[in-house]
Amino acid sequence: MNLLKKCIAEGLGTFMIVFGGCGAVAIDGLSGEAITHYGIATAFGLIVMTMIYATGHISGAHFNPAVTLAFALTRHFPKKEILPYIFAQCGGAILASSLHKLTLSSIARLPEINTTLNYGVTQPMDGRFLTAVIWEFLLTFFLMLVIIAVATDYRAVGQAAGLAIGGTVWFEAMFAGPLCGASMNPARSLGPALVSGQWDHFIAYLIGPTLGAAAGAWVYEFIRCHPKENNEVKGCC
Repeated sequence: MNLLKKCIAEGLGTFMIVFGGCGAVAIDGLSGEAITHYGIATAFGLIVMTMIYATGHISGAHFNPAVTLAFALTRHFPKKEILPYIFAQCGGAILASSLHKLTLSSIARLPEINTTLNYGVTQPMDGRFLTAVIWEFLLTFFLMLVIIAVATDYRAVGQAAGLAIGGTVWFEAMFAGPLCGASMNPARSLGPALVSGQWDHFIAYLIGPTLGAAAGAWVYEFIRCHPKENNEVKGCC
């Protein structure tokens, strides 16, 4: 039952990231860029921040399969809970994108709008697989560095986890969003890709964040400079 509650929290958090963040992308396209790129980046950052504070004490607030795997690889998360967490995260993302299709596709077909609905599919600006992999690796590397620092190191200010992680998502989305989508999260890319049927570069958004998160976690473990104080710490709060 405890694991079920954690998975529900993970599903809700990931749902909100895709529903609000990718929803901002979709509504920006429908409204003639009323939200703007800055608004979209802010939406993603604020949603991550608020959901960490809302559910971090329940599930650890991963909301991201790459983060879950990185915590497990560095022994901060039980391996038996990896698959349930990932299924919950992906399920939340798919449900959010499905709701976008259900509620926004009719608006896109209105005569005065008449546009293709943008579900927030992540694509590299230049269409190159390598661009997406390299940038997503680097973005997720630094995001995971921040996450594991505030989540597992007693010297960090744990109460500021939401601000630190949400702020990292915000500024990375601000400068890298136009280039590669700044996904940093395979579940966030999965929902829009599945609903829209656009799978062109999805593998890049699976490989880049997963390897980047693992590298970020390992590097922080190396520079930590002291033995682990508590192996039970498993999430962002």
